[in-house]
Amino acid sequence: MSVWNYVVTAHKPTNVTHSCVGNFTSPQELNLIIAKCTRIEIHLLTAHGLQPMLDVPIYGRIATLELFRPHGEPQDFLFISTERYKFCVLQWDPDTSELITRAMGDVSDRIGRPTDNGQIGLIDPDCRLIGLHLYDGLFKVIPFDNKGQLKEAFNIRLHKMFGPCMSALTKQLEELQVLDIKFLYGCSRPTIVVLYQDNKDARHVKTYEVVLKDKDFVEGPWSQNNLDNGAGLLIPVPMPLGGVIIIGEETIVYCNGTIFKAIPIRPSITRAYGRVDADGSRYLLGDNAGLIHLLVITHERERVNGLKIEHLGETTVASTISYLDNAVVYVGSSYGDSQLCSVLIKLNLQPDAKGSYVEVLEAYVNLGPIVDFCVVDLERQGQGQVVTCSGAYKDGSLRIVRNGIGINEQASVELQGIKGLWSLRSSINDPYDSLLVVSFISETRVLAMNMDDELEESEIEGFSAEEQTLFCQNAIHDQLVQVTATVVRLVSSTTRQLLHEWNAPSGYSVNVATANASQVLLATGGGHLVYLEIEKEKLIEVKHIQLEYEISCLDINPIGENPNYTTVAAVGMWTDLTVRIFSLPSLELLTKENLGGEIIPRSILQCTFEGVSYLLCTLGDGHLLNFLLDINTGGLSNRKKVSLGTQPITLRTFSSKDTTHVFAASDRPTVIYSSNKKLLYSNVNLKEVSHMCPFNSAAFPDSLAIAKEGELSIGTIDDIQKLHIRTIPLGQHARRICHQEQSRTFSICCFKNCQISNEETEMHFIRLLDDQTFEFMSIFPLDSYEYGCSIISCSFSDDNNAYYCVGTAYVLPEENEPSKGRILVFAVEDGKLQLIVEKETKGAVYSLNAFNGKLLAAINQKIQLYKWTLREDGSRELQTECGHHGHILALYVQTRGDFIVVGDLMKSISLLLYKHEEGAIEELARDYNANWMSAVEILDDDVFVGAENNYNLFTVRKNSDAASDEERGRLEVVGEYHLGEFVNRFRHGSLVMRLPDSEVGNIPTIIFGTINGVIGVIASLPHDQYVFFEKLQANLVKVIKGVGGLSHEQWRSFNNEKRTADARNFLDGDLIESFLDLSRSRMDDIATSMGVTLEELCKRVEELTRLH
Repeated sequence: MSVWNYVVTAHKPTNVTHSCVGNFTSPQELNLIIAKCTRIEIHLLTAHGLQPMLDVPIYGRIATLELFRPHGEPQDFLFISTERYKFCVLQWDPDTSELITRAMGDVSDRIGRPTDNGQIGLIDPDCRLIGLHLYDGLFKVIPFDNKGQLKEAFNIRLHKMFGPCMSALTKQLEELQVLDIKFLYGCSRPTIVVLYQDNKDARHVKTYEVVLKDKDFVEGPWSQNNLDNGAGLLIPVPMPLGGVIIIGEETIVYCNGTIFKAIPIRPSITRAYGRVDADGSRYLLGDNAGLIHLLVITHERERVNGLKIEHLGETTVASTISYLDNAVVYVGSSYGDSQLCSVLIKLNLQPDAKGSYVEVLEAYVNLGPIVDFCVVDLERQGQGQVVTCSGAYKDGSLRIVRNGIGINEQASVELQGIKGLWSLRSSINDPYDSLLVVSFISETRVLAMNMDDELEESEIEGFSAEEQTLFCQNAIHDQLVQVTATVVRLVSSTTRQLLHEWNAPSGYSVNVATANASQVLLATGGGHLVYLEIEKEKLIEVKHIQLEYEISCLDINPIGENPNYTTVAAVGMWTDLTVRIFSLPSLELLTKENLGGEIIPRSILQCTFEGVSYLLCTLGDGHLLNFLLDINTGGLSNRKKVSLGTQPITLRTFSSKDTTHVFAASDRPTVIYSSNKKLLYSNVNLKEVSHMCPFNSAAFPDSLAIAKEGELSIGTIDDIQKLHIRTIPLGQHARRICHQEQSRTFSICCFKNCQISNEETEMHFIRLLDDQTFEFMSIFPLDSYEYGCSIISCSFSDDNNAYYCVGTAYVLPEENEPSKGRILVFAVEDGKLQLIVEKETKGAVYSLNAFNGKLLAAINQKIQLYKWTLREDGSRELQTECGHHGHILALYVQTRGDFIVVGDLMKSISLLLYKHEEGAIEELARDYNANWMSAVEILDDDVFVGAENNYNLFTVRKNSDAASDEERGRLEVVGEYHLGEFVNRFRHGSLVMRLPDSEVGNIPTIIFGTINGVIGVIASLPHDQYVFFEKLQANLVKVIKGVGGLSHEQWRSFNNEKRTADARNFLDGDLIESFLDLSRSRMDDIATSMGVTLEELCKRVEELTRLH
């Protein structure tokens, strides 16, 4: 039964909705703060670009994001308001690097109609008040106290909605449709300027002064009537110029009551602006075609005498523009990848060959809006990849999203029985590796790159080739070290001759060894630990101690200041199963940590991620322990344990893009890396790997050498991230996608905007793409005004061929709802789309489904079933069999067996049944709630999930066993949850390889895609698991407080215009998985209150993280 569901984000929102720049983390630091609908990111501007400092979820959809500086404060505060009428003021705490709440509250009203144009939030430049336009005709004011500070608002515990410094007052605006409101600069009283449209569709600007003591407006100093009919954006200009810029579709106007200046512009809709100079004399404007302009106010002696506009270049379509510094600009986008651009202003620099002054320094992937997607296993490895229709307009693209890190194989050779791999350079300062040492059970072979960039057998005369190498390494003074069971050899890396050797004591052999450029540490039988130092042409035995047990693993990877020397050594022990930290050169014991359990440590590594030192230790059963390591005292703290596989793991460091990561080779190879000071684990898309070493050669830069079953391969590694995203730019807007296994193709419905005799029109196409190369193979243009609405791949009864079926609609300007459309059936022949059959319909074909060897179509209000028939002349046709009326608009249809689930425009979900004998479709049951649906899917035979336009998810169940017909005819709502995201599509499938041995191997999942670029997973849990994690969620809510004091319970409660209800039968996976990021002491407290061991709790939460 799929009633108990776990909802988790596999890919966070990437749509940038707001951004602002200021001194938030310290008075000297410049920060860029970005809002991505339900998350905020804080970045620091450095000489090397943007450095992320914090990325946190907000329990709300962000409506306003503004920085402001109250009187007497050295740095900025952050004001956030949400779409559900909560607000908070946040301050940065430099000691903990966290956000603290200075004020919070609820600004909702019981009466009032929410604004059509979205919320507007604004802060008086002199910090006297915050204004909010939330409901039609009302302006809400939150005043500051007379010191201009929010200090008293700390009394949050008194359970007052605001601190004692604030009372909210609400004032009626007489205007009709408010388009924009801003505060003016340099006014003795707080003064707002309002752009509005009257009931004759004319647009005007008016100013008002806010009189706080009377809680009222008085007429402001000036107004301006009858502006450009497309006027939509106000830009207040700072002093000394003052006044306001009004951006229209065809003109830009500056006015301040005494001066009025206007200039014409090329027709466009300006979506975003960014102020360049503090005095407000220059602004960057971004329009709906992705063009960036510079608007300059020319002035003399603080008096404006004109406006000038200059075209700079093209970026993605901007939703927000923030000017950072030194001509560097952040362009946030909701339609394409956000960009960090260098805008080169014409006054001092020249344009490029295309005449553009814009140079993209960095692009940030944005999957949004995900209009449609499909789940395919292109590499046939049992791992799903999601192919999305992303972006909009000219930024439209396909994105291939897959879990884990790909290794792109460059070369391979068959080699059996590899026991170890090391890469060597010809001198210590050589940037590239030139040799690969491969160790076997009774020999060592050396491979070198030849002139043709091929690996061939070579030799190092000073090495022992007749025995297994335990370790080898480049050493100082252009030397090489080789450790075998009997001897440590020091060899010249230039002449390759033996320089010196150290022999194991007679009767003892070396079992494990490790080295760095100037030190060697090895262990022989009997628990002997020997420390050697490397000098020019000699090895010196510095210290030798005997431990009480045998030694299983060692590491002396340098993690301090000196890259060639370390003062601490890590040792793993048999028998007592401990990890010990010794100081070097004295081999004095600093720390002894019991690992517990019965499994021995097999590999140990000390390493540094993002300036934090860790000790990683793997056990023989595939578990990894990580500790924080204090390199001065050898102290170990903050122990955490994760399961990476089931076999022993070997750890090696490697570099990618100048950052160090760790590769864990085992039956489930994993890359360990750090982001925001948090260790992350990403699986590598390879089957079992036994050994790995970095191999950065001239021919294969930044590559890895990998030993797998029977072969040695060299490959480059993808960007280190959990999800790997590949972009296929289309330059047009893809709306629907479908994959066909038989022809190995994708087919998409897409459109692009074209200029035809000064008229902008949309041209719609069906395109065919190769599913490996993603090259365009074929194109089928649709008629004028014809839109592609739905597409599927299917085959019919008595016909084994696979077809693409496309549903279309003729969208005519004079019609409210399409009155005709077509169903087109294509075959792929010789890589081309061949139209086999077309069928006219009396409406838009919103959905198509393969159904019992027939074709089921949703056409406007009707569900229609067609059968595939053979005419006498041998041609095919679609023939109407039966249908079902009774919907407002049947937009989304899913089928299973003879059942049909319909998501309606406004009548929620209904369940239909096809009866073979009667050849008829009947309604079995429906949900009588009024939900405006955006997607539906069938979870199992009885439970269906829906998403609706207020960002909620809900599940309904059919009551087959109910006693009365009335109850059987009602779909019972069994689960409700506020996702906070607009879902466009659900699909069955999984982003990860399902391993049958794991607990989550047989948990069914569906994937969803949203407007904000979120890819999420809904997993249907067994009831006992659900109950366990529900208890964990309740414990976590008490421990993890929402940013700004926002409530998790309120955020996840189902909410639409009519009602609000607590979430039920859905769990917040993002909250549950954040348990793994808590400190050890908090984890312990939660495990105690759950009544399970911490290890068991971590294991169960980690299992869930493997769902995505």
